[in-house]
Amino acid sequence: MCAVRRHARLPPSARAEVGQTVPRVTLEESLCPRAAAREWAGEGDTGGGRTPHVTATARAVELARIAAEAAAEKLAADIIAYDVSEQLVITDVFLLCSAANDRQVRAIVDQIEEKMRLAGARPVRREGERERRWVLLDYVDIVVHVQHAEERVYYALERLWKDCPRIPLPEPVGVGGAGSTGPGPAPGGGLP
Repeated sequence: MCAVRRHARLPPSARAEVGQTVPRVTLEESLCPRAAAREWAGEGDTGGGRTPHVTATARAVELARIAAEAAAEKLAADIIAYDVSEQLVITDVFLLCSAANDRQVRAIVDQIEEKMRLAGARPVRREGERERRWVLLDYVDIVVHVQHAEERVYYALERLWKDCPRIPLPEPVGVGGAGSTGPGPAPGGGLP
């Protein structure tokens, strides 16, 4: 039954034809169907060894950089991107950023939506726009969290995803860059 469910999740090009043998499902593959689908589709190591290290898709990384640069343009602080593709099946990247006040949260969200629209991406879901304290933009491959600084400290999403690999962002965008109020070196490299 498990193999049938996994088979249904695979893209048509990776599904077994009638009469073909379907590869045996390992525990690792059943826990991470995205990795199995990539391997069966020929995107991973099919040499019979361990399932390859799962990373975010190139498109997800590109969208994360576009969103991070857009957030930085509106002076978002503590911009961090995590590759969550191994832990979650629903998305590849979480992008977190902070704003000092509600108006800045809205400005950051508007800028991210505009730049992502120009890149051909539209959010499938938005949450938190009324309160403007924590706005979530779901682009399927990437989920953007724009949080008021107080919510960022309270919910500490970095603590939840600290074991996930961080996606490198351009220098002025990442933690400690322009507009940062959180962890990272102080301007000038000295103590604050």
